Amino acid sequence: MAHPLALETVRHPEAAAALLDPMRQRLLVHLAEPDSAAGLARRLRLPRQKVNYHLRALEAVGLVELVEERRKGNCLERVVRATARSFIISPEAIGALGPTAETAADRLSSAYLIAAAGRTIRDVAALEARARQQGKRIATLTLEAGVRFASAEARARFAEDLADAVARLATKYNDERAPNGRRFRLLAAIHPTPSEGGTHGKNGN
Repeated sequence: MAHPLALETVRHPEAAAALLDPMRQRLLVHLAEPDSAAGLARRLRLPRQKVNYHLRALEAVGLVELVEERRKGNCLERVVRATARSFIISPEAIGALGPTAETAADRLSSAYLIAAAGRTIRDVAALEARARQQGKRIATLTLEAGVRFASAEARARFAEDLADAVARLATKYNDERAPNGRRFRLLAAIHPTPSEGGTHGKNGN
């Protein structure tokens, strides 16, 4: 059996609800390595019946998978593990309540940024699931950088320069006539780095 995924994107409401349950979260944390209901019950000092109930629920929504079945006396012990090391919930799991660019039309607002990030999670998760079924990988690129701006004016100039650079590159490499071309989406975002004492730096820039 293949190793568990590093990250699994939860796309369905039932799986999201199971993932948000505190008891089931606790079980998933301890299922980074395979274990049985009996083993988890001993480790967590919980009734085996209760653990088994929650494991069945997690398995039903695809967050836990069967690794093997072992015969112990007259019983058949099921050994399971979490399908991934970590999880993230896609906005599509909450349906029409998920953020969209249409509901946050101001491109300079934090709501628009959150909606765009949510769309990225949704789209990449769908592409990854499809590629996994085909035994392929999707082509992605992630760039991250930290910038300390001296002032709000400097930040605004940086945003303008970044927008100009992206526009130039998009114009340079975009080829609408390429017969085998494939369209990609580029998302560039700027937001304050959260600090330990709050969400903004000292000057609020």
